[in-house]
Amino acid sequence: MHRPEPRPKKRLGQHFLVDPNTARIVARGVGEEDVVLEVGPGRGALTTVLAEQARLVHAVELDPDVVPALRKALGSHRNVLIHEGDALTFDYGALDPQPNKLVANLPYNVASPLVLRLLEEAGFLTGLRFMVQLEVARRMAAERRTKDYGAYAVFAQLLAEVRVAHKVSPLVFDPPPRVWSAVVAMERRGVPEDYERTKELVLAAFKSRRKRLVNNLPEPLRGDAPDALRQLGYGPDARAEELRPEDFVALSRVLAGRAA
Repeated sequence: MHRPEPRPKKRLGQHFLVDPNTARIVARGVGEEDVVLEVGPGRGALTTVLAEQARLVHAVELDPDVVPALRKALGSHRNVLIHEGDALTFDYGALDPQPNKLVANLPYNVASPLVLRLLEEAGFLTGLRFMVQLEVARRMAAERRTKDYGAYAVFAQLLAEVRVAHKVSPLVFDPPPRVWSAVVAMERRGVPEDYERTKELVLAAFKSRRKRLVNNLPEPLRGDAPDALRQLGYGPDARAEELRPEDFVALSRVLAGRAA
């Protein structure tokens, strides 16, 4: 009996990839020794390409309705393990064998928090290559002193080298989203030793973009912050968007040393 194709669910942020050429672009760089994590495989357009190139694919899917279509798309491929679960709460550390790369067309509604979680917690992933909305990609790769540069860009770029590798038309998805997408490529740097303290500082610093960075900081840090900024080559009126990601680590260390 013919089973109809599962329809995309808006509440899950599903936009199924339907173009094989785009799938190959996303999968670029995957080799026969790689164990790949794919989140949101959907109907399997990217999964089948990954199965042809990688040693093994862990495919994590939240929607049980698409799993039959995914299995059908995989055909005779036996090197794909399908895991049903929520990407935001899934225990990636329990995957065996451990994946060394993430390659995915990420569901729009989980992309940003998921990527940050994987960068912070899944140190076994040395590379991440995925599709997201173009505006999200720009926020991840943004340079300082631009409107897209914010706390997320600082976190992502502290943890990885980030670049927008390819722009993607809405027409390669079902349903076509209203916006363009992009392939983002990340190569892990490793978590800085002072990351958690730096993260708190960054969140405070970007609380109000129009304010001076000093004025956004908690009261106990404000007195020492102007001099700490001078040590890093910035004036006391500097705003958060002027600092490079690594400057926030240095600023955090200087302020911590003064508080000790």
